[in-house]
Amino acid sequence: MKWVRFRIKTITDAEDIIISTLYDIGLEGAQIEDKIPLTPLEKEQMFVDILPDGPADDGLAYLSFFVEKQEDGSLKVNEESVSCQEMLASIESELEDLKLFCDIGEGTVAVDETEDVDWINNWKQYFHQFYIDDILVIPSWEEIKPEDSAKLVLHIDPGTAFGTGMHETTQLCIRQLRKYITPETELLDVGTGSGILGILSLMFGAKHVVGTDLDPCAVPAVEENCEVNGIRKDQFDMMIGNIISDKDIQDRVGYGKYDIVVANILADVLVPLTPVIVNQMKPGAVYITSGIIDDKEQTVVDAVKAAGLKVLEVTYQGEWVSVTAQKVQ
Repeated sequence: MKWVRFRIKTITDAEDIIISTLYDIGLEGAQIEDKIPLTPLEKEQMFVDILPDGPADDGLAYLSFFVEKQEDGSLKVNEESVSCQEMLASIESELEDLKLFCDIGEGTVAVDETEDVDWINNWKQYFHQFYIDDILVIPSWEEIKPEDSAKLVLHIDPGTAFGTGMHETTQLCIRQLRKYITPETELLDVGTGSGILGILSLMFGAKHVVGTDLDPCAVPAVEENCEVNGIRKDQFDMMIGNIISDKDIQDRVGYGKYDIVVANILADVLVPLTPVIVNQMKPGAVYITSGIIDDKEQTVVDAVKAAGLKVLEVTYQGEWVSVTAQKVQ
């Protein structure tokens, strides 16, 4: 399989807004290259104990988006075929629009082609076991230490849907889920990825989980991670599609049936998602959101309130925010 890479030269401050904007035209899973120093947690995930000092942060960033190239030379985007030239024109148009109201640096785009990459196995050189409070998160290629045998253990492999639980936004969601889950909880996870939030919800005692994602790779990732964690197939159902705009997905997910909806997605996606997802929630249901960079907090709070939800709690970790709200009875 071959892929076309669109590599955007920008600045670190514009990474999130560009990723969010290009998501809307079908580009997902950005590879980020910058010189921001690693956090202590990130350093812990590397093989070596002490990393050499890297180059000074120059504020520049490169965002790479990979799109599958089909046999006829077209690109597959959102299950549709477009030419490379059309995709490039769409990207450049979105970047030009962004330049009107924020600084994105050069905002130039380079295009090249690459062969298939073994994404899953490449993760193994970076991802090692770690803790989220009293939860041990461990990949399949590592062993549980004797001193951790009594902990709640989540076996997770990132796969091509990426989520591992290491990111602050995921951890914010996990802590909120733990507060509100009961043995009767029907939970909807929007943007499921590798299934970590849904699987942990079931471990916390939830009754059933439905997950939705745009990426078909989420289906095998969730199936595999459910299996290694002893989750039965009838406990976790996965659906692929855009619940914001796809009426068929909305119908399949169902209306007025969920006690908790969790969405660990960028703020610019939460804004259009929220007025839609309230229809899936029972009266009194809890809505847990994250993926919100700190300067987008008020934007999400305003969207939640505009959808008729009551804000229960806003929590923070690093520069990330989680907003928890409730559907009025």
